[in-house]
Amino acid sequence: MVQKAKILLVDDRPENLLALEAILSALDQTLVRASSGEEALKALLTDDFAVILLDVQMPGMDGFETAAHIKRRERTRDIPIIFLTAINHGPHHTFRGYAAGAVDYISKPFDPWVLRAKVSVFVELYTKNCQLREQAALLRLQLEGGSANGVDASKETAGLLAELSARLAAVEEQAEALTKQLGEDSADAGVVATAAHLERKLTGLRRALDALEPGSAGGAPALPAQN
Repeated sequence: MVQKAKILLVDDRPENLLALEAILSALDQTLVRASSGEEALKALLTDDFAVILLDVQMPGMDGFETAAHIKRRERTRDIPIIFLTAINHGPHHTFRGYAAGAVDYISKPFDPWVLRAKVSVFVELYTKNCQLREQAALLRLQLEGGSANGVDASKETAGLLAELSARLAAVEEQAEALTKQLGEDSADAGVVATAAHLERKLTGLRRALDALEPGSAGGAPALPAQN
């Protein structure tokens, strides 16, 4: 049974958190509330999250400052952040969001289907990444056990590598479809950031998987961070 991914929802207004939960409940993942930037940073100390939905305008520590803290921490720097804002912002305001480390920037009121679709891609990527890491660890154990016992593990290795590759290919296909869909609106600055983030992560996973192939120079490397 695949463990559910955690999605962090950060907003100082309870009604907004309730609305986000209603939109994202169909994804059947674990939704975690935070009513301030400080509360969000505390949650990030102990739990791993697939994606963060972060309101820009909050009293005290706003979304930009919260994102800056998240990106400074090694544990959390690679978690994708989607900024949510009700402000009528100009190009400079949007640029500030991407400079703070956001992979997307969505203005309220937003289309529930679009938000759910974007979040689902990061959840899927996170889930597949976790599965790949677990299977890669299992593969290493089997290879080590086979070598220690004088057993030829080539068939099992080939089977596991094929399954790992198929799982990753499914994520690559889904990410390509999303990029194509979003690319229809070339004026959306979030397309570039979202596509670049997905491409970076998928490229890292594919390289790590290729390095596991028999005869590769890299042996069995550690897979990249989960997010």
